[in-house]
Amino acid sequence: MANKMKHRDRVAMALNHEAPDRCPLQVSFTPEFADLLRTDMAIKGHHHHNPHGGGNTYHLEQVLDEDMLLTSVGWANSYYMDDKPYVDEWGVGWKPYPYETPFGTGFYTEMASHPLAVDDAISSYQPPDPNRPELYEDAARMVKGFRDEYWIVGVTVTTIFETAWALRGLEQLMLDMALHPDLAHTILDIPYHYHLTAAKKLVELGVDMIWIGDDIGSQQQMLISPTMWRQFLKPRMANFIAEIKAINPELKVAYHTDGNVWPVIPELIEIGVDVLNPIQPASMDPAEIGKAFGDRLCFWGSIDEQYTLPFGTPADVRNEVLQRLRTIGKDGGLILAPTHHVQLDTPMENFWALIDTIHNTPYSSLRSI
Repeated sequence: MANKMKHRDRVAMALNHEAPDRCPLQVSFTPEFADLLRTDMAIKGHHHHNPHGGGNTYHLEQVLDEDMLLTSVGWANSYYMDDKPYVDEWGVGWKPYPYETPFGTGFYTEMASHPLAVDDAISSYQPPDPNRPELYEDAARMVKGFRDEYWIVGVTVTTIFETAWALRGLEQLMLDMALHPDLAHTILDIPYHYHLTAAKKLVELGVDMIWIGDDIGSQQQMLISPTMWRQFLKPRMANFIAEIKAINPELKVAYHTDGNVWPVIPELIEIGVDVLNPIQPASMDPAEIGKAFGDRLCFWGSIDEQYTLPFGTPADVRNEVLQRLRTIGKDGGLILAPTHHVQLDTPMENFWALIDTIHNTPYSSLRSI
């Protein structure tokens, strides 16, 4: 189609609370599902796939007609690095755990050791250097080669809390926050400063959005109290957003957290978050979130990765996409995506139901569907 809308313009309209030709789409995959998808699409060549977007060939994303391309710098790139035990550059130990599906064996990488588990290790710890030029080569290539067509997202997720618990251990960090707040602040500052440096460099390179965030929600409630979030995370996130938006006031900021975080959503808006990800349907009703905050916030995600994609039918997937378009996305303000990387337990027919329904449902048709 000669007058087809550019991917970046489609995203820009949605983030301006306008309805473009169709809803913008973004999908990421675990390495195993990426391999399965290449086989299904008869794409030759198997490359290491980073689901956070750093260092990919981005061929799958382009073939699927996605609207956003992601380039990642930071600790989140430590996931999925090997199918054998390994230690990342931060000193965090990892161990792969297999899981079986009807479509083959996948792997989760789980943390197995923490470099700051012992108090004596904290004062001498040296984090990786965020100023290394090679960290930004992928982002520079992406901005130069793709920004005219695609919405480019600089990813610095696991910004503070998740990297801190990787360094310290979750239980010990939670104890520190309750019993030794000065020590907790010291540990939280390590990933905060690293990812702020990385985000600033990505903004200077010309990305359209910075994606930050930490998992602060569980299935039913927050992992930490709103009071503790305000003490340890909100001030850092507020300054982080202020500093990157000072470089480019037009920059959009997306914030990731799984789970139910309803109590702090107004404060995320207050500190400058433009887009909330991933709106996990098992934890927060997307339609209700849209009603409550859709006039002040955009959304990215909302397609259920816990039940619908892996265990539903293609009709279930199609119906969920249409439901999101009629509710949380009815006036724009939505980027449709699964709430997690698509994993190997997802039937290919469900995956294609997601992609095809988004591609083939113009906003202009919704009243008649």
